[in-house]
Amino acid sequence: MNITEHLTALSAGTLIERMGITLVSASADKVVGTMPVAGNTQPAGLLHGGASVVLAETLGSFAAQLHAGEGRSVVGIEVNATHHHGPRDGVVTGVATPVHRGRTTASYEIVIETADGRRVCTARLTCLVLAPQ
Repeated sequence: MNITEHLTALSAGTLIERMGITLVSASADKVVGTMPVAGNTQPAGLLHGGASVVLAETLGSFAAQLHAGEGRSVVGIEVNATHHHGPRDGVVTGVATPVHRGRTTASYEIVIETADGRRVCTARLTCLVLAPQ
């Protein structure tokens, strides 16, 4: 089982699965995932900003976990997001790339775009890297 399949298996029965998030590729340097707009909208029919944050935190957390390595775990300690565009349909793609990867914290920028490249959200996530227990 490769790392993408492993992370996908860990997502079974979680919010990640309920949101329809699909992991496309995963490495410590870049994590890519998609999420449908349908089912993740707010009452006005636009992609819910909270859904974008869930996608961003999911991808950034996976990247931080890969950085932390086996036997260590990570928890998000800060997330912020700027919403640029609210799509009404289709699928959005998020890409998490590292800003800082240290011994105790790791921060990622997550850019979410529509299929035609329109930026939906720019987020930043910082995770605490926990010592093995």
